[in-house]
Amino acid sequence: MVVKISFLRKCAVVVLLIPSVLALRCLSATMARTDSIALNGSISDGQNLVSGNNKFVLGFFSPGTSSQRYIGIWYNTVPNGTVVWVGNRNNPVQDKSGIIKFDNGSNLILVDGKGSSFTVASGVGVEDMEAAILDSGNFVLRSMTNPSNIVWESFAFPTDTWLPEMNITVGNFLTSWKSYDDPAMGEYTFGLDIANASQLYIWWNGHKFWTSANWTGDTNSLIPDLTSISIIPVSFQCDNFTCKYTPNPKDRMTKIVLDRTGALDIKQFDPDAKSWTLLSRQPVSCDVSNLCGAYGVCNISMLSVSAQESVPPSLCHCPQGFVPQEQSNARKGCIRQTPLQCNGDGFIDIPRMQLPDCRQKLSVGENGDCQSACMNDCYCTAYINSPSDGCRLCHGNLTNLQSGNDENGVVTLHLRLAASELKSSSRSGHRMILLAYILPSVALLIFCLASFIWIRRWKNKGKGKQHDHSLVMASDVVKLWETEDRDSHFTTLSFSQIKIATDNFSTENKLGEGGFGPVYKGNLPNGQDVAVKRLAANSGQGLPEFKNEILLIAKLQHRNLVGLLGCCIDEEEMVLIYEYMPNKSLDFFLFEQSGRAFLVWSMRLNIIEGIAQGLIYLHKHSRLRIIHRDLKPSNVLLDADMNPKISDFGMARIFDPKGALANTKRVVGTYGYMAPEYAMAGIFSIKSDVFSYGVLLLEIVSGLRNAGSHGYGNSLNLLGHAWELWKEGRWYELIDKSLRGACPENMVLRCIHVGLLCVQEAAADRPSMAEVISMITNENATLPDPKQPGFLSMLLPTEADVPEGTYSLNDLSITVLDGR
Repeated sequence: MVVKISFLRKCAVVVLLIPSVLALRCLSATMARTDSIALNGSISDGQNLVSGNNKFVLGFFSPGTSSQRYIGIWYNTVPNGTVVWVGNRNNPVQDKSGIIKFDNGSNLILVDGKGSSFTVASGVGVEDMEAAILDSGNFVLRSMTNPSNIVWESFAFPTDTWLPEMNITVGNFLTSWKSYDDPAMGEYTFGLDIANASQLYIWWNGHKFWTSANWTGDTNSLIPDLTSISIIPVSFQCDNFTCKYTPNPKDRMTKIVLDRTGALDIKQFDPDAKSWTLLSRQPVSCDVSNLCGAYGVCNISMLSVSAQESVPPSLCHCPQGFVPQEQSNARKGCIRQTPLQCNGDGFIDIPRMQLPDCRQKLSVGENGDCQSACMNDCYCTAYINSPSDGCRLCHGNLTNLQSGNDENGVVTLHLRLAASELKSSSRSGHRMILLAYILPSVALLIFCLASFIWIRRWKNKGKGKQHDHSLVMASDVVKLWETEDRDSHFTTLSFSQIKIATDNFSTENKLGEGGFGPVYKGNLPNGQDVAVKRLAANSGQGLPEFKNEILLIAKLQHRNLVGLLGCCIDEEEMVLIYEYMPNKSLDFFLFEQSGRAFLVWSMRLNIIEGIAQGLIYLHKHSRLRIIHRDLKPSNVLLDADMNPKISDFGMARIFDPKGALANTKRVVGTYGYMAPEYAMAGIFSIKSDVFSYGVLLLEIVSGLRNAGSHGYGNSLNLLGHAWELWKEGRWYELIDKSLRGACPENMVLRCIHVGLLCVQEAAADRPSMAEVISMITNENATLPDPKQPGFLSMLLPTEADVPEGTYSLNDLSITVLDGR
């Protein structure tokens, strides 16, 4: 009986203790941290991290109707939470096998069921690392013992959403989603421009689509439209190339989102309606100066819908005589079907146009006088003659062409076209006009050149070598002009005109200095900005290059080649005139920290593809087959839209397409970009340019200079460093730090792969430029394994090995890197 009572008492104690044990377990579970991942921890698909005050969640999600899985951050308390950040936007997991964890280097990685991994955040080897989601929506890697020591943060790599407390800095851009179902990088970016950090911009594929007002110190000066709202929702604060905002009221959930259609939306959450309220949408009107590109006509009546839905194709169209630069997409601008011929051109009338930017205003009376003034100016591309504003002449490629939808400021634009594009014109009539203008001009030119040669002979008696150079050069120039196609824009100017255009070659107008002359910015009487390269006639190095530029570039027409507009020969002075590139050269952006941050991946890819297209034209499609021989960042100039243009053809050579190789006794170029067979034996071919392109491609991806004076890692140059990382599977470390987490890694990997194929030691192993562009643009193309690059066995001299002064051995010329 005693045994039974004892047993019953024990059972009662156990029964009473069960709730206590369960309560303790629940308490310990609530005390366990759910906002972070420790160095040895992980979370799988289906598990989430929640910030301390339950504001934000980090976990896996599938957008829209997609079944692919992404790492994202969203609001915890908002029904159907809105994603504000995506960690693997260009590298989705195909199923729910994804796991987030740390690797041995303290990097946070995403691993799928197949073992493939993607680096979400770089931890730079901190030993007591943890990953945590904060109540601000910021996902950080930090030290567990010192949480204020933040090694990496998602706020530095935003996607499409700008949250309070997040700083937008130069090079730190929002990028739109590709579509509602795909968070990959879309066509629109938003942020600060390195050239003007006092304004915010929206770019469409690198073209400025919208510009905010200037920051004046007023909290709402960037978006003045906000002052029309009864309670201004946000207050901006900008300083030292950084902008952030504060919500009003401060506890209201607020976000600024770059929509997939290019609209910038300011939204606040309404707790009563339990939904987001759209407070502002920019642009309410578009800055169309680059929206439709050169000669693209924008129908501004369509702009009201462009912020709400995909921009319709009919928004931009090409006028008569023009075709889209890229297939049927007129938003990238239009090009002439037939170049202007200066003499014999005509005009078409485009009615109901908003007044374009035509700077030169003339005091002429009738419309016919205005037309004659434009016709007599070879640089005039259009004119207008309105009753209110009078006669204005337009020059250069016309932008900001808008078809008007009201009567205010509407004019008729008289657009200049080549004679062949004018159906109403008589071909025979145009021929007579051409002959009437051309023959006297040619006769005068020949007379001037003959006089020039005679004067040079008289002044250079006893200077046989210099005399021979000038005579050969002048003879070649005469042959060029005699055989030049009549659609050429090449012209001659007097030296006095050049001095006026450059303000007597003032130092304020100096853009830089190359191996054979300084370069100045000039402004011609017609308002056109040009780059002027001055070469003294007694420069032994410059004479062959000067002749080469005229003979080659004047015949080359491609959007990725710098255009040679004309020249001047006046006694000892020889001058070349080029189209002006406002964004200087690629090395200015690539090798400067502030400039490199501005070069987002979409810009770099556009530059990579543009240089390749220019080389394909030189090697295959131009009337002359050209090998450039000095391709490097300082010889790649950037126009206003950051499009690349290859320049400096002084060292270029024409080659026989039937012959694979050529030889030279004079090796010229720049160390670090010359192919090994050319540097060592003087043998060059199109594969020499391919090698230079490969070096340039690796520099664009890495932001590092191959021809620097210091090595990288265990290698003495960038090629060796890239090869070492490739062999060890650590290619990700080659990517420019400003790009990491903000570029499609599969595309960057492909570019690195192609770059290594281009710099292979044997010329026969390198692909052609046509194959290169196919490899880059075709993601399904299978690439061969690269072989060892050239120059891996070369050693850099120490300071003790180099005597004072800089000189060249074996006729190897040294080119000074200097942008312009």
